[in-house]
Amino acid sequence: MSEAKKQVRSSLDQLKDVTVVVADTGDFAAMEKFKPTDATTNPSLIFAAANMPAYQKLIDEAVSYAKSLGGKEPQQLINAMDKVCVNFGVEILKIIPGRVSTEVDARLSFDTEAMVEKAQKLIKLYEDAGIDKERILIKLASTWEGVQAARILEAQFGIHCNMTLIFNFYQAVACADAGATLISPFVGRILDWYVSNTDTKSYEPLEDPGVKSVTKIYNYYKKFGLKTVVMGASFRNTGEILGLAGCDLLTISPALLDKLSQSVETVETYLDAEKAKSLDISKVTVTEPVFRWQMNEDQMATDKLSDGIRKFAADALKLENILREKLAQ
Repeated sequence: MSEAKKQVRSSLDQLKDVTVVVADTGDFAAMEKFKPTDATTNPSLIFAAANMPAYQKLIDEAVSYAKSLGGKEPQQLINAMDKVCVNFGVEILKIIPGRVSTEVDARLSFDTEAMVEKAQKLIKLYEDAGIDKERILIKLASTWEGVQAARILEAQFGIHCNMTLIFNFYQAVACADAGATLISPFVGRILDWYVSNTDTKSYEPLEDPGVKSVTKIYNYYKKFGLKTVVMGASFRNTGEILGLAGCDLLTISPALLDKLSQSVETVETYLDAEKAKSLDISKVTVTEPVFRWQMNEDQMATDKLSDGIRKFAADALKLENILREKLAQ
């Protein structure tokens, strides 16, 4: 092999030079293959993995744990659900060097107190498994109630939060104001909405509405020195990913990680913290009335937030059905 051939680096390796790459999967084999720094899970990903024979041990162990605690079926089911999410996280942390995100049940998305309680329980389960809370991000839906839960968890308990289902600039500002560790704006789902609801059916990467949304949020955070970091999520194609090169983190599915690893396209850095500081951007204040009004005025964000919560809740129910059957055996 010639020296020139050896020096060709994949787009994925180039991207890792400027952005922390996170695996958006519950599949351990994919993590071992692509070697991301962090990993993120949700009920949909765990449900998909739970149907694979390789992961039955984690499901069975969660069921045994729930049975050992006793109680009636509803409480056993809750305990099994919590434990299976933590079991996946513990296994993931054996593979990756960074942090894993574990999601609070989407059905609690409008109950601040319940989200705070659930987050503490998940962290306790991780600590019981020998995992320090610094390696865990608790995922919360970015409702107003979710933002307040993050404020409490970060300030009072030192629990790091990953704010998910972000589609609106004011959601992102509220999360940073609450001191959330990280936000996950959903790029591909924004694109999906525009493709379905407007006459434009395709976009160049830098004109993609999801890419533009994350770029605006990133530049605002860096302009004002906000400590919350931005993790672009939910990608539909590699163009969206490369259009956000330079973002703090990007969480990417195995299929798109594979495409990037096969590509040798040169990666250009589009998001730059130093450049953002010189941009002409005005500071905004987000109170509860401002948050609710801005969401009300943004049909895309309102549609996709409610749709995202419903879908995560539906997959949680599917996972519960698997666990319910095993608890009954």
